[in-house]
Amino acid sequence: MSEHPTASQRISEAVGAWPGVEVGSGDPGETEFTIDGHEIGHLHGDRAAHFGFPKEVGAALREQGRVGPHPVNPRTTRWAARRIDTDDDARDVIELLRLNYDRIVQQRGEQAGV
Repeated sequence: MSEHPTASQRISEAVGAWPGVEVGSGDPGETEFTIDGHEIGHLHGDRAAHFGFPKEVGAALREQGRVGPHPVNPRTTRWAARRIDTDDDARDVIELLRLNYDRIVQQRGEQAGV
């Protein structure tokens, strides 16, 4: 990694270190983060992150101003977007990805009877 890593490099390094997370390429220019075949979000270079959340979680995150509407379907709160302009934005993207990661890990544990 370079001396001054980009936002996408910092996010990829942090999220890729979580157990079971795979970092891969999606559509051209996208970096996808998945666990057990479930996408927890993806990056569009260093400028934006996209997520899928349960409706009520997405609505709460919008109300908090942490995410905005997804450009493909702005009416649903299930899909969300977050611009990445600052180091604080990159840190929040990591936290938002962690919300999805923790949700999937918890569901996986419940399905296994843990």
